Amino acid sequence: GGGRPPAPAAPPGQAQGESLQLLLRRSREAKNCAYCPYSRFPVGAALLTAGGEIFSGCNVENACHSLGVCAERTAIQKAISEGHTSFKAMAIASSVSFSFGRDMGDNFITPCGACRQVMREFGTDWDIYLTKADGSYIVKRLEELLPLSFGPEDLNK
Repeated sequence: GGGRPPAPAAPPGQAQGESLQLLLRRSREAKNCAYCPYSRFPVGAALLTAGGEIFSGCNVENACHSLGVCAERTAIQKAISEGHTSFKAMAIASSVSFSFGRDMGDNFITPCGACRQVMREFGTDWDIYLTKADGSYIVKRLEELLPLSFGPEDLNK
């Protein structure tokens, strides 16, 4: 509880135009809620459902590092808990250019392997908008970020 309800935001289908700008903005806003006292690397994610709703999430760290959760998984879990299992796009944002003792430089923020696998649970044919601190972005299909992946359909073979 206590969070902001999902915003009806974008028409069904690929994020474009105003709906894309809203998705990107919601990912930037979500990072402002990040709890990251250990890494000091705030991350926000915004997830567009097939029905056009946007769910946002941020990273939440824990002193027991393995109990933390990434922004991407937070957004997915919020959407799932509200009955959504079909996704069109996700935007991921951070405002930090230096983390974990390394300069992020001109790199786009990318989801970790665990997040890519959780995202894969819901298909490979959706778009992931990877951003830089300056707001620029590139878009990749999930299947590009996790090639030769293992998914639910593989359990039935």
